Amino acid sequence: MLKIVKTSLILATATLGFSVPAQAQDVSEALANICTIIKADDKGELRKKMRTVQSDYNMKLRDYYSGISCNGNSLIRTAMLSDAVETGTLLVKKMPKSELANPEQDGKTLSAWISENDLSASPIATVLNERI
Repeated sequence: MLKIVKTSLILATATLGFSVPAQAQDVSEALANICTIIKADDKGELRKKMRTVQSDYNMKLRDYYSGISCNGNSLIRTAMLSDAVETGTLLVKKMPKSELANPEQDGKTLSAWISENDLSASPIATVLNERI
């Protein structure tokens, strides 16, 4: 009896070990063209992509936002640099307020980065300032 329990535990652990990396690869494939969608300012397609990732992988924007970089910039920064107002506004509204005020990968907050790059006239910056 004890042998069966041990064998079952080993098989369960081995199965779990193989399924987690496969899911991570699937998520990255699902999010592969998100930078292109943001640059094209396709709000409908971005909504669809976010909905798909949430339903298929139970992940919200805050779960994968920091892991995605478009030419070294975050998703909101990419939207601002591409003048993609619709997608940038959607991203700002979907992110939790606390996450918007946190420093990004380079250690700068979005507000500091906007001031530094003289993008305070952007409509996305206006929405961001209202949310923070």
